[in-house]
Amino acid sequence: MSDRAVSDGARSNGAGSDSGPPGPGSWRLRLADLAEFARQRLAGDYEVDEFGFDPALNATVFMPAALSLYRNWFRVRMRGLEHVPDTGAALLVANHSGVLPLDAIMLQAGVYADHPAHRNLRLLGADLVYELPVLASLARRSGHTRAAPACADQLLAAGELVGVFPEGFKGIGKPFRERYQLQRFGRGGFARTAIGAQVAMVPCAIVGAEEIYPMIGNASRAARLLRLPYFPITPLFPWLGPIGAVPLPSNWIIEFCPPVPTDGYSPADADDEAVVGELADRVRDTIQDKIDELVAERGPAFG
Repeated sequence: MSDRAVSDGARSNGAGSDSGPPGPGSWRLRLADLAEFARQRLAGDYEVDEFGFDPALNATVFMPAALSLYRNWFRVRMRGLEHVPDTGAALLVANHSGVLPLDAIMLQAGVYADHPAHRNLRLLGADLVYELPVLASLARRSGHTRAAPACADQLLAAGELVGVFPEGFKGIGKPFRERYQLQRFGRGGFARTAIGAQVAMVPCAIVGAEEIYPMIGNASRAARLLRLPYFPITPLFPWLGPIGAVPLPSNWIIEFCPPVPTDGYSPADADDEAVVGELADRVRDTIQDKIDELVAERGPAFG
């Protein structure tokens, strides 16, 4: 098995083709893909990059599973994909919500399936994910990596499309009464990264994730015991056990806004707190304005 990095180019969908994932009715093609996937696994004929990303596994296993939720459960409408470049590096900056990070998976699935170039979105995740052995392996193989500046810099330098959620746990763990109100974007580290790498930032607004697990309380004692940032209480969880963990089928809209360029800055500006803060606030305000617009447009979350 090779450790050579796999780019977004010829192997963008893990099958050496730019035709994208097979359609819902292409069962013969799907079976052929699975057979070829099994042959490659048995022969050790597959590649992962230095972060552990396995494009073939992602295309054959992870993305089809995610797309079943994307298309059939949440019925996601994705718009503004013309703002996401077909090739080369860019930093997608999105809001974060929903108790569990299903919004990150839906974003990744939508870019993979609906973007004309079927790009792999490399998501930056919290340290907690990489402290759990099984979850860490699954995350790495599906293209996620630790949200560290060095990792982001390396991916962007390689021309990858990178996704970041600056709210972190403050976003996905906020109470339902604060839905669609952006939390603090940290210290603007994402803007510092974009300036240093001289890549554009693409603001992204996600509406729909807030309602999948309406968080009405936080069992802080259980959270401390389990060493979690929060332990959610929803109208269905933990009262209904595993059934309560099924996400509610809310209506989703994901929209990309026009890119915010950084080519007007010098790499040295990445060390200027005022410049970084102004740019981070600009991206945050763009996302909040778009969220407000989409919530009004969508109307009821269900139905």
